[in-house]
Amino acid sequence: MDRNILLVDDQRDILRLLRSTLETLKNTEVKIFESPSGEEALLESSRHKIDLLITDYKLPGMSGIELMHKVRVRHPEAKVILISGMTERKARDEMLNAGALAIFDKPIPLADFLDVVERSLGLVRTIFPPEKAEGKVEARQIRLSDLLANFRQDIKADAVFLLNDRGLVQARTGKLHDDSMEVSLISALMAVHAASLKVARHNHQETLDSYHIFSNGDHDLLFIPVTPMYALLVAGNDLANEEHILETVNSLLALQKQVEKSLKSMGVTGELHSTAGNAVSASTAVPTVVAKKLIDKAAEAAPSPEMEALLKDAAKKKAKANEMDDFWNQAAEKHGSKPVNSEVISLEEARKLGLVPGNGK
Repeated sequence: MDRNILLVDDQRDILRLLRSTLETLKNTEVKIFESPSGEEALLESSRHKIDLLITDYKLPGMSGIELMHKVRVRHPEAKVILISGMTERKARDEMLNAGALAIFDKPIPLADFLDVVERSLGLVRTIFPPEKAEGKVEARQIRLSDLLANFRQDIKADAVFLLNDRGLVQARTGKLHDDSMEVSLISALMAVHAASLKVARHNHQETLDSYHIFSNGDHDLLFIPVTPMYALLVAGNDLANEEHILETVNSLLALQKQVEKSLKSMGVTGELHSTAGNAVSASTAVPTVVAKKLIDKAAEAAPSPEMEALLKDAAKKKAKANEMDDFWNQAAEKHGSKPVNSEVISLEEARKLGLVPGNGK
């Protein structure tokens, strides 16, 4: 059964990027349609059944939110992914309340984007396949979930997540202010995690002794590495205010030790130097594969006439620049010793004329 995706963005380069990214799935069931505006997107939605709408928030004419509602009039079951470069609080609130499946900030994390597309359309997951767990591991994860649940209750947090280095949620309790922001938020935090590993190695640390606090937003967020392969995220209100911050951090550090102990019982090491390199590589493996596919596809494509003209023009300019450099180099060698003022003679010329005493003259 075909799944139809409608891409909407007024920037052609974004449309090309999204199409190329989706084509790396190599799924013959996926059909892709493009529109540069909301009005043209509505025409496409009248011609085809739309299973997934992927649209920029800011479009010429109607907004992505308006387009989303109008497409759903025709196709009530259509899933929606919003893309935005907007940071204004009003725009963010509108997107959060719109009921989209996910919201991605630019630049778009392509691996996470593809994973959401696969899940939304019910495709076989090739980007982040579900991890199979044995019975004993499942039992240990249940106990791990109990740890998170008790911690959340103790500090009155909205949500607590245990994340792995691929950005997947290994255990969770509670939920964020808006579920659609979860993928983009976790993707950004795992980039922070990878950066923390690099800093720790450059600083010759034996363990990951760091944590990150983001306050005064939809949530107060506390993010702390547990091992090179796992990290904890805590979200809630007033967790980072002056009255509670020290108590919250101390509690989080205690939870970190408990979770680390639980992970070690599963055979997960906590040594930074033994696994840090592998952890960083694992976290970037899928995006690298996606990027390689995009690069290979671009290499196979013939350059456009406009690009060829630009390259030829650049080569001519470079040749002219080299000729100009040669000219000035020769001029400097030929005339470098001559004074700028014609009424002034050089010291060497003055000596030849006997105007400068010394050297037997």
